Amino acid sequence: MNDMNGGYKRYDERQPTYSQQPYVNREQYYSDGEHGYYSQPGVTNEYSFNDGSMKGSVGKKIATAVLALIGVAAIGVTSIVAYTLVVGKNNPFTAPTPDSSINENVAEVVDDSSRAVDAPPVKRDDLPTLEQLAAPEDAMPIPEIIEKMSPSVVGITTITESGIATGSGIVLSEDGYIITNAHVIKDAQKISVVLPPYYGDEDDTQDDLTYTAENVGKDTKTDLAVLKIEKNGLKKAEIGKSEEVRVGELAIVIGNPLGLDLANTATTGIISAKDRTISVDDITMNVFQTDASINGGNSGGALINAYGQVIGITSAKVASADVEGLGFAIPIDNALPIVSDLMNYGYVTGRPSLGITGIDVTAAYSSFYGIPQGFLVETVTADSGSGKAGLQQKDIIIAINDNIVTGIIQLNEVKDKFKPGDEVTLTIYRSGKKLDLDVVLDEATGENTVETEQQQNSNDNNYNNYDPYDDYEYFDPFRYFGGF
Repeated sequence: MNDMNGGYKRYDERQPTYSQQPYVNREQYYSDGEHGYYSQPGVTNEYSFNDGSMKGSVGKKIATAVLALIGVAAIGVTSIVAYTLVVGKNNPFTAPTPDSSINENVAEVVDDSSRAVDAPPVKRDDLPTLEQLAAPEDAMPIPEIIEKMSPSVVGITTITESGIATGSGIVLSEDGYIITNAHVIKDAQKISVVLPPYYGDEDDTQDDLTYTAENVGKDTKTDLAVLKIEKNGLKKAEIGKSEEVRVGELAIVIGNPLGLDLANTATTGIISAKDRTISVDDITMNVFQTDASINGGNSGGALINAYGQVIGITSAKVASADVEGLGFAIPIDNALPIVSDLMNYGYVTGRPSLGITGIDVTAAYSSFYGIPQGFLVETVTADSGSGKAGLQQKDIIIAINDNIVTGIIQLNEVKDKFKPGDEVTLTIYRSGKKLDLDVVLDEATGENTVETEQQQNSNDNNYNNYDPYDDYEYFDPFRYFGGF
């Protein structure tokens, strides 16, 4: 660094000098009217400003140095005199004799024999593990829990257009009902259930333990699905009560991480939090949080308590290089009513439906085509409330009951506050005009519960050469109608 002088790089004799700091992060730009520099609150500025206008002759510099030496000497003499006056001794450089009274006081302070005489010694060779601390006194040993629950956790494979996907499931009944996540069987053309070795002989292969599964029903809103295989004698999982779970309790996860090659893997941790709200693929769920390891393939598996009971269905993990120990599970108390409806009806009863499909009009499409943001209707069920009210293909829903809609999320948030048979008012955009339609909500039966699913499918570009925006010619984006 031959071109540096004292850490400053001189550009010109008349120019101010700058020193570059180790931390470089151009976050905000500030200006004092004359000099500009970047700064970020809480960190070292990228550049620090120095005036650099001080100049003087060699004589001035020597005089300054002499005065500095005299000042240092004066300060030293003053300090020695002051120390002598305070200590009361002539030689300040002689170490003082320790005061015995001070030592006695210190000894009294550190003497804790009166407190520790009855304390038992710590047996550091027999300290409890985290799992032992998290489990209640009457808990089952972890090996027994795994031995008890492993036969009730199965593997699931699906064949889709994209290939083969795997997941996990929980045995609900001895005659072959199995619960899993709806996303595990999403877009599945064929579903199979792979039973653990518990059900086979020593010579049985994985193919011998594979059974074709029927999709009894699924609910994407809660990410739950029920499957059925033709097999009796299955070991039903014991169900616990998630409302009794406490934060800090032992949690065990059994599933098939990363595929069936690691089937029936068990991991342990604790319940990190309850009543967490997360959003995955535009679905909002109330879940448990756990630090027990959850990986791809664990979805649909069992979250188990210290008594070998299912308290949750593993559903999601935060996948990031910067995040570790964040897994989520659907509480079993929330899942059972949904599962019951799926087993009995194939869908969840009592939910409202508009009977339409469509996709979001994003801000980019809105600006390009000169149309408002909202939900673009693609299909309308003929005998649905929307069809009877006159809703048409290519209509854009921009509000529901005067609540602005910028996409499917806002539309469903308002719609789900009502029940089948209630009437709502849809504000739509059609051919440059704004219209209001009164729609009577139907009951969602799985076939007409498509608003959310259609939005998810639109993200996969399943429309091939079909462009839903073809009917809209581009014009000035500031021309379309005003607020409402």
